[in-house]
Amino acid sequence: MAAATASGPRGEGGGAATSALTMERIQSLTELAELEAAYSRLCEEEKVVQEELDALLEQQSTIENKMVVLHRMGPNLQLIEGDAQQLAGMITFTCNLAENVSSKVRQLDLAKNRLYQAIQRADDILDLKFCMDGVQTALRNEDYEQAAAHIHRYLSLDKSVIELSRQGKEGGIIDANLKLLQEAEHRLKMIVTEKFDTAMKQGDLPRVERFFKIFPLLGLHEEGLSKFSEYLCKQVANKAEENLQLVMGTDMSDRRAAVIFADTLTLLFEGIARIVETHQPIVETYYGPGRLYALIKHLQVECDRQVEKVVDKFIKERDYHRQFQQVQNSMMRSSSVEKIEPRELDPILTEVTLMNARSELYLRFIKRRIIADFEVGDSMASEEVKQEHQKYLDKLLNNCLLSRTMQELIGYYITMEEYFMRETVNKAVAMDSYEKGQLTSSMVDDVFYIVKKCIGRALSSSSIDCLCAMINHSTTELESDFREVLHNKLKQGFPATTFQDFQRGVTSAVNIMHSSLQQGKFDTKGIESTDEAKQSFLVTLNNVEVCSENIMTLKKTLESDCSKLLSQGFGGEQAQAKIDSCLSDMAAVSNKFRDLLQEGLSELNSTAIKPQVKPWINLFLSVSHNIEEEEFSDYEANDPWVQQFILNLEQQMTEFKAGLSPVIYDTLTGLMTSLIAIELEKVLLKSTFSRLGGLQFDKELRSLIAYLTTVTTWTIRDKFARLSQMATILNLERVSCALPTFTEGLWEPWLDSTWIYWAHPDIVTSIR
Repeated sequence: MAAATASGPRGEGGGAATSALTMERIQSLTELAELEAAYSRLCEEEKVVQEELDALLEQQSTIENKMVVLHRMGPNLQLIEGDAQQLAGMITFTCNLAENVSSKVRQLDLAKNRLYQAIQRADDILDLKFCMDGVQTALRNEDYEQAAAHIHRYLSLDKSVIELSRQGKEGGIIDANLKLLQEAEHRLKMIVTEKFDTAMKQGDLPRVERFFKIFPLLGLHEEGLSKFSEYLCKQVANKAEENLQLVMGTDMSDRRAAVIFADTLTLLFEGIARIVETHQPIVETYYGPGRLYALIKHLQVECDRQVEKVVDKFIKERDYHRQFQQVQNSMMRSSSVEKIEPRELDPILTEVTLMNARSELYLRFIKRRIIADFEVGDSMASEEVKQEHQKYLDKLLNNCLLSRTMQELIGYYITMEEYFMRETVNKAVAMDSYEKGQLTSSMVDDVFYIVKKCIGRALSSSSIDCLCAMINHSTTELESDFREVLHNKLKQGFPATTFQDFQRGVTSAVNIMHSSLQQGKFDTKGIESTDEAKQSFLVTLNNVEVCSENIMTLKKTLESDCSKLLSQGFGGEQAQAKIDSCLSDMAAVSNKFRDLLQEGLSELNSTAIKPQVKPWINLFLSVSHNIEEEEFSDYEANDPWVQQFILNLEQQMTEFKAGLSPVIYDTLTGLMTSLIAIELEKVLLKSTFSRLGGLQFDKELRSLIAYLTTVTTWTIRDKFARLSQMATILNLERVSCALPTFTEGLWEPWLDSTWIYWAHPDIVTSIR
């Protein structure tokens, strides 16, 4: 019951261990089981409460220490509270003071602004009066610059201030002044315009420039630029007409007669560039930055007119369109029209590229000037304005008649240049000749001179599209037509001479010798023609190798030249990608020539070297290597095979060494070395060896390797690795000595008494 009593108040207080049994509930219990259950429950709750009390008692010292600290902090907290209240009072006072000061500052600022407005209004009224008096005096004295300065000052006055002044007591006087100024403005504009027109008609440049500087003071920027541009355009037109008349009277024997139209365009462009350079400072100073575009736009229209006249004269005098039409007809395979002589096109093509180069240079100058002017004028402008100005520039440069005319001329030029290159290459091939002592024939140098000339001429036009077109045409010409010529020559094969046929016991050679002896003389015509065919084949191989090298050299040269061209600002954003694509095609053509060279070398190896080398190697079978001491000594004094084999090889390769380039000769020697290693291994597997025979073969192999090492710059020991291993095994006493040395998969010897036979590992296994 004591436990129940203790838990009652705890339950009422809402503690953590509040009992669910109240005193009323306990007093109402009548059954013994219920009382026992209630008692057990109260005991458990009492145990929990006891544990919580023990825990709190354990913390008693800590809590007491904290309470001591709190008591000590009491006085300090009171001091802090007082300081905080004092600080809050100071902040409130400062805030009120600042608010009062700021309100007075605002009042002073308002008063100052009103004072400035009053002063400005008074100044404007005085300026208005001063401008009216000054402009009248300046007009009477014909001091138009001063009059324009007064009008400019009047136009710069704040209109709202003038409007307020008109509403005051002096409104009538101000209206009168304004009316007089407006009349003076109108009068001055008429005078300046008339004086400018008069000076322009008289060609008086100082007076033209004088009145040109007055227009912006009167707010007539566009009109001033338009009239000044009109004057400059007349100067350009007069000079261009004069130059064109000189062209028509030029003697054709003059050294510049072939490029006289290009020179005429150059003079036109130089004249316009000089005008821009001379007058750009005036425009920037008096009209402000960003106005140069308007001047150049008017000049470009006149430039287009003069370019059209010069190009029309060029087309007429050079008969450009007729020659283009004739070239087009000649390029059709089925056309029977008489072909135009390529050298007749040479001066015309040169002049067209020079004309386009001058045009590109001029347009690049114009672009650079306008961009510089826009950058200054648009320094504070928005991005939209900058993009709009860029569109204006692109439209001016790309859509002007000059650009379109040059594109048309270059379009004709590309077709005519392609024809020129194709026909001259065909002539070079047809006139191919070979001089004794030379490794290549004349057509290689001639063809690449022509290709370089055509590509170089296209490069000189400063047009990336033109250059890429000619690189592609040159690549096609080399890959299709010229390579086909060399391929057809190699397809004829390397012929064997009648002497070689006779040595091999060929019946046809015997018949030739027999018929020649019956006639009492030996017919060498067949031999001479065969020698010529041999020489032609070797020269063609050299030609192919030189062509491949020349193409790569040309590619590297073009990479350097194109890099310089692009660094000068020619070409658009995609120019580098276009050039890289064309040059990669050129590298692919060089690889095709190398493939053709490999085909020719394989043909030479199979028709000229293999039929000779194979019988010489087969003679190895006729020399016994199943020898004793006596035969070994005799072989040492009189070599039975390898020295004669080396001599035959040297005689065989002498002809090729004299007729082939070092690179091709080395490659051919490598093919021959591989052939010797393969064929010698075959005959070796058919031979039997004694211990001394194996030693003899080792000496022969070493001599052969030593000789072949001297005739080529390539390493050959790897090709004779298997033969060297065979020679090593042949010099062993028994099979067991070879097994630890050589891995399975190599050829292994089988030793039977004094004989050694070569057998595959499977055979060796079965014999064992």
